[in-house]
Amino acid sequence: MNPQVGFLLNKSLESIRRSNLESAELFLKQALRLQSNNPHVLRLLGVTAAQKKKYSEALDYLNTSLKYLPKNPLTLSNLGNIFLELKEYSNALDAYDKSIKIDPKYEEAWSNKGNALFKLKRYDEATAHYDKAISLKPDYAEAWSNKGNTLSKLKCYGEALAHHDKAISLKPDYDEAWSNKGALLNELRQYDEAIACFDQTLILKPNFAEAWANKGIALGELKHYEETIAHYSKALSLKPDIDWIYGELIHTKMKIASWNNIQEEVKNLSDKISLHHKIISPFLFKSLADDPFLHQQCAKIYAQDKYPPFPTLGPIPKRPKKEKIRLGYFSPDFRKHPVAFLTSELFELHDRSRFEIFAFSLQKVPEDDEITLRLRKGFDHFIDVQNLSDLEIAQMGRELELDIAIDLAGPTLGSRTEIFSYRTAPIQVNWLGYPGTFGAEFIDYIVADHTIIPESDRQYYCEKVAYLPHTYMVDDSKRVASSKVFTRQECNLPENAFIFCSFNNSYKFNQQALDSWSRILLNTGNSILWIPKDNAQFNANIVFEFEQRGIAASRIIFATRVELMTDHLARFALADLFLDASPFNGHSTVVDSLKADVPVITRPGNSFASRVAASLLNAIHLPELIVATQEEYEALAIDLATNPQRLVNIKQRLSHNRLTTPLFDTPMFTKHLEMAYTKMMERYQADLQPDHLLVG
Repeated sequence: MNPQVGFLLNKSLESIRRSNLESAELFLKQALRLQSNNPHVLRLLGVTAAQKKKYSEALDYLNTSLKYLPKNPLTLSNLGNIFLELKEYSNALDAYDKSIKIDPKYEEAWSNKGNALFKLKRYDEATAHYDKAISLKPDYAEAWSNKGNTLSKLKCYGEALAHHDKAISLKPDYDEAWSNKGALLNELRQYDEAIACFDQTLILKPNFAEAWANKGIALGELKHYEETIAHYSKALSLKPDIDWIYGELIHTKMKIASWNNIQEEVKNLSDKISLHHKIISPFLFKSLADDPFLHQQCAKIYAQDKYPPFPTLGPIPKRPKKEKIRLGYFSPDFRKHPVAFLTSELFELHDRSRFEIFAFSLQKVPEDDEITLRLRKGFDHFIDVQNLSDLEIAQMGRELELDIAIDLAGPTLGSRTEIFSYRTAPIQVNWLGYPGTFGAEFIDYIVADHTIIPESDRQYYCEKVAYLPHTYMVDDSKRVASSKVFTRQECNLPENAFIFCSFNNSYKFNQQALDSWSRILLNTGNSILWIPKDNAQFNANIVFEFEQRGIAASRIIFATRVELMTDHLARFALADLFLDASPFNGHSTVVDSLKADVPVITRPGNSFASRVAASLLNAIHLPELIVATQEEYEALAIDLATNPQRLVNIKQRLSHNRLTTPLFDTPMFTKHLEMAYTKMMERYQADLQPDHLLVG
């Protein structure tokens, strides 16, 4: 080798170690001018270009290097790394295999192939490759930590933590191992311990954007929202295109009613979604925009990134018709949660002569959880699967020969939609827990009604629509208010005032709602607005926002949380009128309001989440509470607050309809849902593709 080329190579390696890629590239190009066919210079130019995300240029350099030195395992492994970044997994595996064939003791190629297998969700194979790398190099910290990530996916959390700790013991300044351990502790909801890991990561690598973001997630779970916002902002300043964090930042601001520049932020989010950027998860976007097309695009982007379809298990062989249809309900919320409160009676009422009912509990619950104890009795089979991997659960569904698998969560907290990406049942259904399309081709049906999804809107859903005749939402008729009598005084409510309420999550409040509610309060004199007490920043900001609109702080009353749902329903009855939110309606909260004989005013929008209250009001035969414009919304609220007899008449109708109309008729709902399931099965048995279905 030319001595000057050797000198420049050494200088470039030193620059690469210092992450000075511009300097490294300068030295390497000088070397290339001296010796254009030097494979080592070409390889390092490829590595440098790849680190700068210039993948096409990197491939050119590496392929040219291989022309001069075709059996260099380092170059082949580097080539595999670029294919891995480009998600060309087959090419990546081929390159790693060639590298290993040339040098079976090249531990980095074994580990890198493990990374490719990890991306393909072939976790057992990935683990075996990391083990091989570790056997060749026992102090290979990267392989230890990568194996820890894989064990985490397999739900072997104890072993995963031990592997991250081993990596850290071998290489105490290994920032990624600290970050990986923190991410695992986040998953285990050990947030304080996770924060300590991220702090150590950031001591070692202050510009590590993902660590700032992940620490922000932990802080958010601890409700330290202002710190969360600061950490997300820092992550974005370091890496503006970091996946999903911009959406998390805006959502966190919504949680504390921090609305500065929010319209500009929402437009920016919408523009990024249109460009197919991984900018916000679909659930978070629903409270920010009322655009079903953008909701669908957002869901597709998220689904493709988080749970693309995987053919690991192959197609499900056609099964002969059985005596009973086997239904599998999958949820992390078989506990004190709105989904469980709404569905408990449904599971008990399913016709056992025609259906066999399985619960797959994705999240472990306390043994003494009252609602879970009831659910365990309500299913034919209640299976705790928290500690199984997504693939193992999918396999279990197949082994149990489920006919229809129903995801009750969708892309929300604690969900495991990846189970469905493996196809756990021949028919897979989106129902109840998530108000919109999954954006995934492996979900066959969405259960809805014509108010929620008009026929003209089917284009915005990747699933076929199974239409129920009244409403898509069920309730438990046994869920009634307690006998406890709440007084206005103990709830800090004025004795003679008209009580508007809006018991929605903090992120559903927005400027448009407060503008409208303030006009209503200003035109109704002796009235107050009763809303849930949330975090301190939200409470302070909401009061400030109302004061800016001319509403005294004394007219905003915060409701403290009550432990029992039955007590919540009893206290709810103190309210006179529920003001619904938009574009993300109250869902289970509207059910609660109507159950407590408190009328609800809603203005439906264009999307699923904005039309739920209208669906519920139609099902209880009170369409006059559904309005078309914001002006009508405000006029109706003012009229009901100032016309006592009209409000009394509506409350009397509500009380009567609650006992006589479809909304709270759980046996009728159960029959209709079973009819939908039966129609799905009939199409499957007839070898017909899923199609829109109409029940009733």
